[in-house]
Amino acid sequence: MRPFGIVVMALVANSACGRSPMVGTADARYPADSGVVPASDLRDARIAGEAAGVGDDGAAAEGGVVRTGTKSFTQISAGSSYTCGLRADGTASCWGDNGVGQAMPPSGTFTQISAGVDQACGLRADGTVSCWGDDSGGQATAPAGIFTQISGGSYYACGLRADGTASCWGANSYGQSAPPVGAFIQISAGGIHTCGLRADGGVVCWGANAFGEGTPPAGTFIQISAGTYYTCGLRANGTVSCWGDNSYGQSTPPAGTFAQVSTSYSHTCGLRADGTVSCWGDNSAGQSTPPAGTFIQISAGGSNTCGLQPDGTVSCWGFNYDGESTPAAGTFTQISAGGFHTCGLWSDGAAFCWGDNSAGPSTPTFGAFTQISAGKSHTCGLRTDGTASCWGDNSFGQSTPPAGTFTQISAGESHTCGLRTDGSVSCWGNNFSGQSAPAANTFTKISAGESHTCGLRTDGSVSCWGDNSFGQSTPPAGAFTQISAGDAHTCGLRTDGTATCWGDNSDWQTTSAAGTFTQISAGEYHTCGLRADGFANCWGELVTPDP
Repeated sequence: MRPFGIVVMALVANSACGRSPMVGTADARYPADSGVVPASDLRDARIAGEAAGVGDDGAAAEGGVVRTGTKSFTQISAGSSYTCGLRADGTASCWGDNGVGQAMPPSGTFTQISAGVDQACGLRADGTVSCWGDDSGGQATAPAGIFTQISGGSYYACGLRADGTASCWGANSYGQSAPPVGAFIQISAGGIHTCGLRADGGVVCWGANAFGEGTPPAGTFIQISAGTYYTCGLRANGTVSCWGDNSYGQSTPPAGTFAQVSTSYSHTCGLRADGTVSCWGDNSAGQSTPPAGTFIQISAGGSNTCGLQPDGTVSCWGFNYDGESTPAAGTFTQISAGGFHTCGLWSDGAAFCWGDNSAGPSTPTFGAFTQISAGKSHTCGLRTDGTASCWGDNSFGQSTPPAGTFTQISAGESHTCGLRTDGSVSCWGNNFSGQSAPAANTFTKISAGESHTCGLRTDGSVSCWGDNSFGQSTPPAGAFTQISAGDAHTCGLRTDGTATCWGDNSDWQTTSAAGTFTQISAGEYHTCGLRADGFANCWGELVTPDP
């Protein structure tokens, strides 16, 4: 059901100092107006719809998540349903939920970043603080002045001034934004409590304490991180001690030593000296199973994302309703994630698919292929002789390609389009919105979305046809080098490498990240772009990885 463009990704899960919490189910120990937002208010309502396997239009709900890898970021900080990372060049990249702009950091460089519930703050090189995202309680309006460290909490944030004193802004229902006098060397804002590390290694906490989160154990620490209802600290010998809520095991760290620790709502992650990450606590969405490794290609499907690693193996994450996120063993040269199934090409060109096969999209025809494209419930492949072969759902004729040869093929929700050797386009399948009635012209690339299709002309301009209810088929003027059609939005890369998107922006999927890219891929409610350094930014509605 989705186009299924290609993006390379590689990221790292290095924990952040002064972590901010993810928030979750409210507890009777705190009233509903405590300032701690239940997860249901943030994501559960949407995820419940996705878990049922349908989106607003009855199509398979979709999402992808930026994959973490090794040594790509110098710091990360996870918020409620999004994450931000600080790159080696000082720029910030965020991914995940972007409903209030929390995953859209401003341009420029930072020395530290901290994600709160729905707001994030970054510390500039000159010591000033810039915040973005939800500002309903003033949590994204940082005070003037110079800071040395910042930490975002649940609807509030705190920072350390140059003299070591603490300043907090935003919610203060439990006194979490009213720090005590005296100097600190580090501060960490939690759900509705805050902890500060003194120069002598002692910890002082203020705000809520119903779970004991504000009562640190004896001894000294070199780093602290306050979660929603618990706190963890790193001792001088590298061991971790946690106190407060332990309902998910988030306050029971594993043995061994760490270089950094980062708390959240119900899980904790620690950075080992060798750069690997260990997590503990809640793992319902795979948040305690950090993925490893880099990727050379990814493909976002209806409800999952799969990535091709440099060694040819495939790793998938996201929902796994029908096994679409359980890839086959072995090596592949290309992958494509569809509605509820995923397909890959072996090195000999043979196609192999896994996941939903109720309509036969996971039973490829025999023979070798040079390209494969998975749609919602059908799949098409381009053979070595240029002919197209499709399998799976054919209720609209989307799996019955015309005769002749093609140089590229793209499977949409219930239609398919192919690029001929002469640059013309042929489409077949559902044409209710005109998505299978291409413009009469020559193209160099095509991309089939849900109910619209776009093509890149020889002069770099874009032409789209089909459904235009959200403006997804009305491209802006100018030249592009690549296009990708999503559910009800489209994105393209300009000749200068910047991304431009148009159409539905209900989940910020057309609010592209700043900077330049070498590749772009539009999903159902999200978009990912590949940077020149091989790393990626994603924006819009994203789904956390499954283990």
